[in-house]
Amino acid sequence: MTMPKPIKFVLAVLIGFVVWFVVATIANMLIRASLPGYAEAELATRFTLPMLLARLVVGAVSSVAAGLACALFARSILGAVKVLAAALVLFFVPVHYSLWTQFPLWYHAVFLVSLAPLVLVGARVTHRFAFGVRSAA
Repeated sequence: MTMPKPIKFVLAVLIGFVVWFVVATIANMLIRASLPGYAEAELATRFTLPMLLARLVVGAVSSVAAGLACALFARSILGAVKVLAAALVLFFVPVHYSLWTQFPLWYHAVFLVSLAPLVLVGARVTHRFAFGVRSAA
């Protein structure tokens, strides 16, 4: 018995959302353990440039992983990936607004602008390699 498409759609989006936060949490723990002074900087929200760049990499990896997980679960329901991308942006806009003065403008811009495209990249990678779909280009 197959799962009804609306349920599969919602579950795919939820799985992608959860994967984003799981990957980000694990990666953030790795940064705390490997980047000297990061844990202290995190408490005070006073990051150096390498720390900010590491945080952006965490966001990028989390976004790609979320798109990949959503696409793997959804398979033929590609709209789920687009909904996930939009949901993540809508979720993080107020978060970044509340942190506006604690981070440089470029940091917010890079994170928010790259969020949706990186989710779509993760989904595209999934479909290209896992399902054998080839680009027309």
